[in-house]
Amino acid sequence: MSAVIQNGRLMGKVAIVTGAASGIGRGIALAFAQQGAKVVITTNSNVKGLEETRNLAPHAIEARRADSAVAADVEGVVAYTEKRFGRIDILVNNAGIQTEATLVETTEEDWDRTIDVHLKGTFLGCKYAIPAMQRAGGGSIINIASVNSFVGETLHVAYCAAKGGMIMLTKCAAIEYAKDKIRANAVCPGWIDTPLNTTYVEAMGTETVEKMLAQRQLLGMGRPEQVAAAAVFLASEEASLITGTSLIVDGGYTAQ
Repeated sequence: MSAVIQNGRLMGKVAIVTGAASGIGRGIALAFAQQGAKVVITTNSNVKGLEETRNLAPHAIEARRADSAVAADVEGVVAYTEKRFGRIDILVNNAGIQTEATLVETTEEDWDRTIDVHLKGTFLGCKYAIPAMQRAGGGSIINIASVNSFVGETLHVAYCAAKGGMIMLTKCAAIEYAKDKIRANAVCPGWIDTPLNTTYVEAMGTETVEKMLAQRQLLGMGRPEQVAAAAVFLASEEASLITGTSLIVDGGYTAQ
């Protein structure tokens, strides 16, 4: 059954979505556009994919190349968005990478880059977007964390550590800026059918992953639009009393 989203819930809102060249980021950007928002999307590497996302809704989406882990890039995207549309209402920190290695085999370079993209990138996004949200009279920050914020997984030590940190960062932002009517929440997907998961599935073996999903993710492999539906909810006025929480979208994975 497909996720059904009523149109118009974000009419007049302006959003930034990082890591929107494919997968969950693309799904969120398109769902926001469907709901009436203007959306600025970013990526650092997959520029072709970013343009493909923009071309799916060119009336509502603009694309900017930026590295979420570089302060000047993030500050530039925020400044561009506020100048272009006059405000920022929604920030989705979604940019992410994965490396597949045991703890001992994880290189310092891979550790640093994973922490930078996920955790530092989330920090920088919040740091530069929050003042714009204050000027707009409020806003909604949505950090795309993971079930791995709560559950460890083999070959994923840096990723799990970064996603765990995102939960605490979200809570701190929620506490500090509630007075400014800025809400901060995390969405924690389980296994979602995205290009980011492809190399991990290959590393573990398709048969192994399928067996694990049958046992653990009771509703099966998720789709980006299902995560996007959760993000739309948290960005909308329907979630006006929700802040500092983690919305787990995992098909029952963490229920066992």
